Amino acid sequence: MLKEGGRAPAFSAEADGGKKVSLKDYKGQPLVLYFYPKDDTTGCTKEACDFRDSIAQFKRLKTAVLGVSKDSVEKHEKFKKKYNLNFPLLSDEEGKICEAYGVWKQKSMYGRKYMGIERTTFLIDSSGKVAKIYPKVKIPGHIDAVLADLKEIQ
Repeated sequence: MLKEGGRAPAFSAEADGGKKVSLKDYKGQPLVLYFYPKDDTTGCTKEACDFRDSIAQFKRLKTAVLGVSKDSVEKHEKFKKKYNLNFPLLSDEEGKICEAYGVWKQKSMYGRKYMGIERTTFLIDSSGKVAKIYPKVKIPGHIDAVLADLKEIQ
């Protein structure tokens, strides 16, 4: 179980555009790593667009933003283009990053149980430690909370 103050699990995955992205690429700067269930769905689109619209604030704080889901690179590229997203989306089709961060969970909808990504954001500090975990993210107000916490860890 990942805890605040613990080391963020290393990862490497393909991002949109075919670029490989690893945690070590962000050493020395804070990183917002957010996990979401599926490209181009209502909540996931709203969350991605909120990050897109706030990217200048994250850049002012020298912080990178990465989105992660189990969608393919091709789906990510369509999603990114459709909504003009301005940060990388990582494809975790095998679910290794989701498992490492503990976001692959049993969910329930209309009484049906299934496995899926629980919408979760991790704020990783410049030394690679998990500064803050936001489980079961509710989208309204989420970006403001992340930005406020980010200012505190700098």
